[in-house]
Amino acid sequence: MITSLLVVAIAEIGKRSSLFGAVLASIPLVSVLGMIWLYIDTHNAKKVAELASSIFWLTLPSLILFVSLPFLLQHGVNFFLSLAVSIGLTVGGYFLTVFVLSKFGIGL
Repeated sequence: MITSLLVVAIAEIGKRSSLFGAVLASIPLVSVLGMIWLYIDTHNAKKVAELASSIFWLTLPSLILFVSLPFLLQHGVNFFLSLAVSIGLTVGGYFLTVFVLSKFGIGL
């Protein structure tokens, strides 16, 4: 329910102001809610810390989407194709990040 309301709010606000829509979308609400539910379910602060750390590392490759999507759209590529390519690049970025981090002894 919260997610649905948030998506609708972001879309409606984004119609009026891309800045305010972006601010609302960039709030890590899902991450915070996930950490809260994990703590409520487990009462294990270490698990919450591990989740927060993993979220941090996986935020880096997620930025690929926000660079590639506008680039493709500005170069005339169809929206849905741009989105699919951007998601594919992001997934590849996740795998690469996990691989590289594992080489440095950082497990996610």
